Amino acid sequence: MVSKNQIKLITSLQQKKYRFANQLFFAEGIKVIQELVESNFELVHLYTTQNNFEEVSNDKRTIIAESDLKKISALATPNSCLALFKIPAEKKIAQSGLIIALDSIRDPGNLGTILRLCDWFGIDQLICSKETVDIYNPKVVQATMGSIARVNVNYIDLETFISQTQLPVFGTFMDGNNIYKTDLPQEGIIIMGNEANGISPELEKLAKNRLTIPRFGTLQKTESLNVATATAIVLSEFRRGNL
Repeated sequence: MVSKNQIKLITSLQQKKYRFANQLFFAEGIKVIQELVESNFELVHLYTTQNNFEEVSNDKRTIIAESDLKKISALATPNSCLALFKIPAEKKIAQSGLIIALDSIRDPGNLGTILRLCDWFGIDQLICSKETVDIYNPKVVQATMGSIARVNVNYIDLETFISQTQLPVFGTFMDGNNIYKTDLPQEGIIIMGNEANGISPELEKLAKNRLTIPRFGTLQKTESLNVATATAIVLSEFRRGNL
Protein backbone atom coordinates (compact mmCIF):
# COMPACT_ATOMS: atom_id res chain seq x y z
CA MET A 1 0.00 0.00 0.00
CA VAL A 2 1.11 3.57 -0.71
CA SER A 3 0.47 6.13 2.03
CA LYS A 4 -1.11 9.52 1.41
CA ASN A 5 2.21 11.23 2.16
CA GLN A 6 4.03 9.01 -0.33
CA ILE A 7 1.41 9.74 -2.99
CA LYS A 8 1.70 13.47 -2.30
CA LEU A 9 5.51 13.37 -2.53
CA ILE A 10 5.69 11.28 -5.70
CA THR A 11 3.04 13.23 -7.60
CA SER A 12 4.71 16.51 -6.60
CA LEU A 13 7.87 15.36 -8.37
CA GLN A 14 6.16 15.93 -11.70
CA GLN A 15 7.06 19.58 -11.09
CA LYS A 16 10.64 20.78 -11.33
CA LYS A 17 10.54 22.91 -8.17
CA TYR A 18 9.65 19.90 -6.03
CA ARG A 19 12.24 17.70 -7.70
CA PHE A 20 14.81 20.37 -6.87
CA ALA A 21 13.55 20.86 -3.31
CA ASN A 22 13.57 17.13 -2.52
CA GLN A 23 16.49 16.18 -4.79
CA LEU A 24 14.41 13.27 -6.06
CA PHE A 25 12.99 12.08 -9.37
CA PHE A 26 11.04 9.04 -10.46
CA ALA A 27 11.19 6.58 -13.34
CA GLU A 28 8.56 4.21 -14.67
CA GLY A 29 8.80 0.91 -16.52
CA ILE A 30 10.89 -2.22 -16.06
CA LYS A 31 13.59 -1.36 -18.64
CA VAL A 32 14.25 2.19 -17.46
CA ILE A 33 14.23 1.24 -13.78
CA GLN A 34 16.48 -1.77 -14.38
CA GLU A 35 19.02 0.43 -16.16
CA LEU A 36 19.01 2.92 -13.30
CA VAL A 37 19.18 0.27 -10.58
CA GLU A 38 22.26 -1.22 -12.27
CA SER A 39 23.90 2.21 -12.59
CA ASN A 40 25.30 4.66 -10.04
CA PHE A 41 21.89 6.22 -9.36
CA GLU A 42 20.82 5.73 -5.75
CA LEU A 43 17.47 3.97 -5.42
CA VAL A 44 15.23 5.40 -2.71
CA HIS A 45 12.23 3.10 -3.13
CA LEU A 46 10.60 0.83 -5.70
CA TYR A 47 6.86 0.35 -6.07
CA THR A 48 5.82 -2.59 -8.24
CA THR A 49 2.69 -4.59 -8.98
CA GLN A 50 4.76 -7.71 -9.67
CA ASN A 51 7.12 -9.82 -7.63
CA ASN A 52 10.17 -8.71 -9.62
CA PHE A 53 13.43 -6.83 -9.01
CA GLU A 54 14.49 -9.46 -6.50
CA GLU A 55 17.95 -7.86 -6.35
CA VAL A 56 16.34 -4.89 -4.56
CA SER A 57 16.17 -5.35 -0.79
CA ASN A 58 12.74 -5.73 0.80
CA ASP A 59 13.12 -2.51 2.77
CA LYS A 60 13.34 -0.61 -0.53
CA ARG A 61 10.68 -2.55 -2.43
CA THR A 62 6.92 -2.48 -1.95
CA ILE A 63 4.47 -4.61 -3.92
CA ILE A 64 1.35 -2.53 -4.54
CA ALA A 65 -2.01 -2.86 -6.26
CA GLU A 66 -2.57 -1.48 -9.77
CA SER A 67 -5.02 1.00 -8.28
CA ASP A 68 -2.25 2.43 -6.10
CA LEU A 69 0.16 2.60 -9.05
CA LYS A 70 -2.39 4.69 -10.96
CA LYS A 71 -2.39 7.20 -8.10
CA ILE A 72 1.36 7.84 -8.36
CA SER A 73 2.00 7.32 -12.08
CA ALA A 74 2.49 10.16 -14.57
CA LEU A 75 1.42 7.89 -17.44
CA ALA A 76 -2.08 7.68 -18.89
CA THR A 77 -1.61 3.91 -18.93
CA PRO A 78 0.69 3.06 -16.02
CA ASN A 79 3.41 0.46 -16.41
CA SER A 80 3.95 -2.19 -13.76
CA CYS A 81 6.43 -0.26 -11.62
CA LEU A 82 7.66 3.13 -10.47
CA ALA A 83 10.89 3.92 -8.64
CA LEU A 84 12.19 6.91 -6.72
CA PHE A 85 15.84 7.89 -7.15
CA LYS A 86 18.08 10.58 -5.70
CA ILE A 87 19.23 13.28 -8.10
CA PRO A 88 23.03 12.95 -8.22
CA ALA A 89 25.43 15.87 -8.02
CA GLU A 90 26.57 17.09 -11.42
CA LYS A 91 29.94 15.77 -12.49
CA LYS A 92 32.73 17.87 -13.93
CA ILE A 93 32.44 18.55 -17.65
CA ALA A 94 34.94 16.54 -19.68
CA GLN A 95 36.22 18.84 -22.43
CA SER A 96 37.31 16.19 -24.87
CA GLY A 97 35.81 14.24 -27.74
CA LEU A 98 32.48 15.35 -29.15
CA ILE A 99 30.10 17.34 -26.95
CA ILE A 100 26.48 18.14 -27.75
CA ALA A 101 25.26 21.56 -26.54
CA LEU A 102 21.50 22.14 -26.40
CA ASP A 103 20.27 25.71 -26.68
CA SER A 104 16.80 26.03 -25.07
CA ILE A 105 15.37 22.65 -26.10
CA ARG A 106 11.87 22.66 -24.64
CA ASP A 107 10.23 19.39 -25.70
CA PRO A 108 10.80 16.50 -23.25
CA GLY A 109 10.58 13.92 -26.02
CA ASN A 110 13.28 15.69 -28.02
CA LEU A 111 15.63 15.87 -25.04
CA GLY A 112 15.06 12.21 -24.19
CA THR A 113 15.68 11.16 -27.79
CA ILE A 114 18.83 13.29 -28.05
CA LEU A 115 20.18 11.71 -24.88
CA ARG A 116 19.54 8.25 -26.38
CA LEU A 117 21.38 9.36 -29.52
CA CYS A 118 24.34 10.48 -27.43
CA ASP A 119 24.40 7.05 -25.82
CA TRP A 120 24.16 5.31 -29.23
CA PHE A 121 26.92 7.35 -30.86
CA GLY A 122 29.24 7.29 -27.86
CA ILE A 123 28.84 10.92 -26.82
CA ASP A 124 29.69 11.01 -23.12
CA GLN A 125 28.94 14.67 -22.48
CA LEU A 126 25.73 16.65 -23.02
CA ILE A 127 25.63 20.30 -21.93
CA CYS A 128 22.36 22.22 -21.76
CA SER A 129 21.40 25.85 -21.41
CA LYS A 130 19.52 26.61 -18.22
CA GLU A 131 16.39 27.18 -20.33
CA THR A 132 16.45 23.60 -21.61
CA VAL A 133 13.82 21.24 -20.19
CA ASP A 134 14.89 19.43 -17.02
CA ILE A 135 16.56 16.06 -17.62
CA TYR A 136 14.65 14.64 -14.63
CA ASN A 137 11.25 15.58 -16.02
CA PRO A 138 9.29 12.27 -15.99
CA LYS A 139 8.64 12.50 -19.74
CA VAL A 140 12.35 13.00 -20.43
CA VAL A 141 13.36 10.11 -18.18
CA GLN A 142 10.81 7.89 -19.93
CA ALA A 143 12.04 8.92 -23.40
CA THR A 144 15.68 8.16 -22.57
CA MET A 145 14.84 4.45 -22.11
CA GLY A 146 17.70 4.14 -19.62
CA SER A 147 20.35 6.11 -21.51
CA ILE A 148 20.17 8.75 -18.76
CA ALA A 149 22.40 6.38 -16.78
CA ARG A 150 25.26 6.55 -19.30
CA VAL A 151 25.55 10.18 -20.44
CA ASN A 152 26.89 13.02 -18.28
CA VAL A 153 24.47 15.98 -18.37
CA ASN A 154 25.24 19.49 -17.11
CA TYR A 155 23.13 22.66 -17.08
CA ILE A 156 25.36 25.70 -17.53
CA ASP A 157 25.68 29.18 -19.03
CA LEU A 158 26.44 28.00 -22.57
CA GLU A 159 27.61 31.39 -23.82
CA THR A 160 30.27 31.66 -21.10
CA PHE A 161 31.40 28.06 -21.45
CA ILE A 162 31.63 28.06 -25.25
CA SER A 163 33.37 31.44 -25.38
CA GLN A 164 36.18 29.97 -23.23
CA THR A 165 36.59 26.54 -24.82
CA GLN A 166 39.58 25.51 -26.90
CA LEU A 167 37.48 23.02 -28.88
CA PRO A 168 36.14 23.85 -32.36
CA VAL A 169 32.51 24.94 -32.20
CA PHE A 170 29.90 23.81 -34.74
CA GLY A 171 26.35 24.99 -35.25
CA THR A 172 23.53 23.82 -37.50
CA PHE A 173 22.02 26.48 -39.77
CA MET A 174 20.01 26.68 -42.98
CA ASP A 175 22.87 28.52 -44.74
CA GLY A 176 25.87 26.53 -43.47
CA ASN A 177 28.36 24.32 -45.30
CA ASN A 178 27.00 21.04 -46.63
CA ILE A 179 27.65 18.52 -43.85
CA TYR A 180 28.10 15.71 -46.40
CA LYS A 181 31.01 17.59 -48.02
CA THR A 182 32.74 18.82 -44.87
CA ASP A 183 35.73 17.21 -43.16
CA LEU A 184 34.60 16.74 -39.58
CA PRO A 185 36.99 16.37 -36.61
CA GLN A 186 36.92 13.86 -33.79
CA GLU A 187 36.59 16.60 -31.18
CA GLY A 188 34.35 19.61 -30.93
CA ILE A 189 31.17 21.15 -29.54
CA ILE A 190 28.04 20.80 -31.65
CA ILE A 191 25.28 23.31 -30.85
CA MET A 192 21.69 22.27 -31.54
CA GLY A 193 19.10 25.04 -31.35
CA ASN A 194 15.60 25.60 -30.03
CA GLU A 195 12.73 23.85 -31.83
CA ALA A 196 11.08 27.09 -32.97
CA ASN A 197 13.89 29.66 -33.09
CA GLY A 198 17.07 27.68 -33.74
CA ILE A 199 20.38 28.77 -32.21
CA SER A 200 20.27 32.05 -30.28
CA PRO A 201 22.11 35.08 -31.72
CA GLU A 202 24.58 35.03 -28.82
CA LEU A 203 25.63 31.44 -29.52
CA GLU A 204 25.46 31.87 -33.29
CA LYS A 205 28.36 34.34 -33.03
CA LEU A 206 30.44 31.65 -31.31
CA ALA A 207 29.69 28.90 -33.83
CA LYS A 208 32.62 29.48 -36.18
CA ASN A 209 31.86 26.32 -38.14
CA ARG A 210 28.41 26.54 -39.74
CA LEU A 211 26.88 23.29 -40.99
CA THR A 212 23.69 22.53 -42.86
CA ILE A 213 21.84 19.34 -43.74
CA PRO A 214 20.85 19.96 -47.38
CA ARG A 215 17.28 19.51 -48.56
CA PHE A 216 16.72 17.13 -51.45
CA GLY A 217 12.99 17.68 -51.96
CA THR A 218 11.99 19.07 -55.34
CA LEU A 219 9.97 21.98 -53.96
CA GLN A 220 12.46 22.85 -51.20
CA LYS A 221 9.63 24.07 -48.97
CA THR A 222 10.33 22.17 -45.74
CA GLU A 223 11.36 24.85 -43.25
CA SER A 224 13.45 22.72 -40.94
CA LEU A 225 14.08 19.29 -39.44
CA ASN A 226 13.00 18.20 -35.98
CA VAL A 227 15.96 18.90 -33.67
CA ALA A 228 16.27 15.26 -32.58
CA THR A 229 16.24 14.10 -36.21
CA ALA A 230 18.86 16.69 -37.11
CA THR A 231 21.01 15.58 -34.17
CA ALA A 232 20.88 11.99 -35.40
CA ILE A 233 22.08 13.00 -38.87
CA VAL A 234 24.82 15.27 -37.54
CA LEU A 235 26.19 12.67 -35.14
CA SER A 236 26.06 10.00 -37.81
CA GLU A 237 28.15 12.16 -40.14
CA PHE A 238 30.70 13.04 -37.46
CA ARG A 239 31.11 9.36 -36.57
CA ARG A 240 31.20 8.21 -40.19
CA GLY A 241 34.07 10.57 -40.86
CA ASN A 242 36.00 9.04 -37.97
CA LEU A 243 35.80 5.45 -39.27
